[in-house]
Amino acid sequence: MPNPGLGRLALGITLFRPSRDQVDRVLAHAASGFAGVIAFDDGGLPDGEAERIARAGVTLLSAGRNVGIAEALNRIAAAARAAGADTLLLLDQDAEPPAGLAAALHAALARLRAAAIPVAVVGPAPAPAAGHKAPSYPPRPGAPACGALPPASSPLAPVQFLATSGSLIDLDALARIGPFRADFFIDGVELEWCFRAWSLGLGCYLARDVAIPHRVGGGVIRGFGIAMPRQPLFRMATYLRNAVYAWRLPHVPLRWKLAQAAYLPLQAGLYWADSGWRPAVLLRLLAAVRDGALGRLGPPRDRP
Repeated sequence: MPNPGLGRLALGITLFRPSRDQVDRVLAHAASGFAGVIAFDDGGLPDGEAERIARAGVTLLSAGRNVGIAEALNRIAAAARAAGADTLLLLDQDAEPPAGLAAALHAALARLRAAAIPVAVVGPAPAPAAGHKAPSYPPRPGAPACGALPPASSPLAPVQFLATSGSLIDLDALARIGPFRADFFIDGVELEWCFRAWSLGLGCYLARDVAIPHRVGGGVIRGFGIAMPRQPLFRMATYLRNAVYAWRLPHVPLRWKLAQAAYLPLQAGLYWADSGWRPAVLLRLLAAVRDGALGRLGPPRDRP
């Protein structure tokens, strides 16, 4: 049923070669009472499915090619503004949001505003999904929490960053922070943007009262006491490139940079081992590190 309290909240969904079931999930949101439901085709949506989405009243955007998650999110945000929205709930095609997610996050945002806590984004806790590693969100030291409201709500916790999928973004805050970095293309986009938000005094908050499963990659790689998603090579390389480049950004905390300096070699070694120690994989990862150090960003050459 439409929720009249969400009339200025838009829903944005990114699509990349979606299955018919995934398109069906997009269509299920079409009459949900949002200011608008906006889908971005980042490549691979058949003409018939595009027509089906448009007939349902969903605004369908496309660049006609794979432009990356960051640019897709930026175009969705611009369309949400044009639709009169002041907040934007982001989902990807794999997301299976629980009933009431939008209302719960909208209420959490209202609590933060009532407590005079500047906020950019609020998101749900990550729920486990079989065969996938759920993301973890480190706490943000020194940032204020927002206390629980009786009888049932939990405190809203400040965290360093949140995954974009499942998160509710304040569009005024987005305008102040700036767009997602399109030259990052895909991995690390949310980390950089959230660190930029914090540097401007706008927080990222975790709402533990609601959770959403996250599915990243095709399984989990374990070793060296760590676990990481099993990703295509271009994704792992882009992640390494962007993480190395982020060391030069002043708004990324020094503590995070030092942790990444220790963690990235372990991740790269674990990924290489999982590939069967293939020389071509090692060379691709080393090239990614070089590109990050030299600031060579943009769409990866080997993207789909």
